[in-house]
Amino acid sequence: MPPTDPDIAILDELEELSGLLEHRVRLAICVLLSKHEMMSFSRLKLVLEEKDGSIGTHLRKLEDAGYLSIEKTFRDRRPVTWYQLTEEGRRRLKLHVSNLMRLIDRAG
Repeated sequence: MPPTDPDIAILDELEELSGLLEHRVRLAICVLLSKHEMMSFSRLKLVLEEKDGSIGTHLRKLEDAGYLSIEKTFRDRRPVTWYQLTEEGRRRLKLHVSNLMRLIDRAG
């Protein structure tokens, strides 16, 4: 039976948010990749103004959770790592944003 107390309902909706996407950099990575088919490590780092270690850690967490797939190529004999949002990543991003919108509506 759904909770009738609005405060409890909000807490239930908070539980449905993806903890992985609560960090602004990971959320931003997923949003960017939802709009672009693929982006390179260098481009993500530049756009998000993050250092190698920081962006690398966030990308690894998303990859380990199945949100991202990677492809390694070479450009002018230099390695390039490309990232793409998986179907699971798209589904989880959509669900996260939907839950956020419901929370914002309740707060308004």
